[in-house]
Amino acid sequence: MKDYYELLGVGKDATPDELKKAFRQMALKYHPDRNSGDKASEEKFKEINEAYSCLSDPNKRANYDRFGTADGAGAGMDFGGFSSQFTDIFDDFFGDIFRGSSGQQRRQRATRGSDMRYDLELSLKEAAFGVDKTITIPRHELCQACSGTGSVDGKKPVTCTACNGAGQVRFQQGFFSISKTCSRCNGAGSIIVDPCNQCRGVGRVKRTRSVSVKIPPGVDTNTKLKMSGEGELGALGGPPGDLYIFILVQEDPFFKREGMHIICDVPISYTIAVLGGEIEVPTLKGSEHIKIHPGTQSGELFRLRGDGISRVGGGDKGDQIVRIAIDVPRKLTQRQRELLEELANINGEEVHRRFFDKLKGHFTGE
Repeated sequence: MKDYYELLGVGKDATPDELKKAFRQMALKYHPDRNSGDKASEEKFKEINEAYSCLSDPNKRANYDRFGTADGAGAGMDFGGFSSQFTDIFDDFFGDIFRGSSGQQRRQRATRGSDMRYDLELSLKEAAFGVDKTITIPRHELCQACSGTGSVDGKKPVTCTACNGAGQVRFQQGFFSISKTCSRCNGAGSIIVDPCNQCRGVGRVKRTRSVSVKIPPGVDTNTKLKMSGEGELGALGGPPGDLYIFILVQEDPFFKREGMHIICDVPISYTIAVLGGEIEVPTLKGSEHIKIHPGTQSGELFRLRGDGISRVGGGDKGDQIVRIAIDVPRKLTQRQRELLEELANINGEEVHRRFFDKLKGHFTGE
């Protein structure tokens, strides 16, 4: 049994935010787009997704912590496998008795195609404002050479003479009428006499298809988009499955996302912090100017309303929070040093003295 916490590199007391951060870092590291052809990374990526899918769901996580599985099924006897095997045996040997002497046909039917998954990596700006993407996916599509029939020149399959189209052959064994899948047509009830050279009689071929995806504004890592009918082609004329797009948003070097809000650390000089002024700050959609009031402290926050992330589907929009960081120079010119020394002489140790006056009052209770 895999340890989901160990896969994500977190402790069992990890918060949802810590789980999300760990998943994002691991997913970016092992994403298939960054490790093309590396089977080990691809397998690791699948394991990471499996772990986060379980631990990010409170109910599944509770079951996993208690029982060791996401669905809460404990160890012990596996009746599922036994039941399935017994049903198969019962159906093969005694099915005809309960179905009646008419022998209901069990020919293969059209089945829906499998769903597919595609992991799409986006920048923070693309996730914030939405973007149109074109992705390429390998999938099975209808063979054009035989129009999906599996036969040369599109000829229809002929009825299997071994089972007369029933898909099963029946024979008597003692008191029982036993039905078995026809070995000649494999239960299809028909046989392709001249298989198509392109699809080898399957009726489907694997091709790479380009799909246009419209990403709405506001998506985040683990947002799932569904594209109906873009999955695998169904068998025997069945409908196609669906394509699910899983979003993975890259870390941004300047902006940090917190829900619908954007946080940006902006450095300013100590002279602007003291005297005030106007500065230019970056936003996701460009740059804006904000006024800095005299005496601004490091860590002080300024809010740009409506410059954050939109809610998926429209409606509310977050803000951008500008966090001030006072930039203290490491090197000074001679003139700068002289001016600062003059300022220090004027101020004396006023700030330091006020601090100790407060500290003294704290201990004396004044």
